[in-house]
Amino acid sequence: MSDMTDVELKIFIEAVTHYFAQLTREPAAIRAAYLANGEIPHFDFTGLITVSGRYRGCVYFSTTGDALRALLAEFSEPDRREANLLDAVGEIANTIAGNARKHFGKELEISVPVTIHGVPDQIRSAVRARPFAILLTWAAHEAVVIVDLAVADA
Repeated sequence: MSDMTDVELKIFIEAVTHYFAQLTREPAAIRAAYLANGEIPHFDFTGLITVSGRYRGCVYFSTTGDALRALLAEFSEPDRREANLLDAVGEIANTIAGNARKHFGKELEISVPVTIHGVPDQIRSAVRARPFAILLTWAAHEAVVIVDLAVADA
């Protein structure tokens, strides 16, 4: 497997910023984008999308329960129980991966989201020694998108 290019990785940054710009009144600010070394950053709620096709690996969106409750409030959703927080984090991960898929096309096949509450074993590198981490802030809440993808060799 070979690495994705910087241009391809920027697609995910644009997908994150597009999500918050389109669905909330406050855009997300990218605080940092870097290659993670060692522990992959995450928060207590995570949505995981598995990717196959020309690209293989995973895309994660992880944030706090407070951030998800604030997003649900932004959408006028009164149900802020854990099950709804998990649905929200999965939907965000799915939307970010789906927005990236618009650029990559059929070569980026995405799974349905897997949602996780807590510190899971699943949060680790799948295909890259150093996954790409996009740290962001939205409405004073922190979140991270992890892009752990590589181009499958033909």
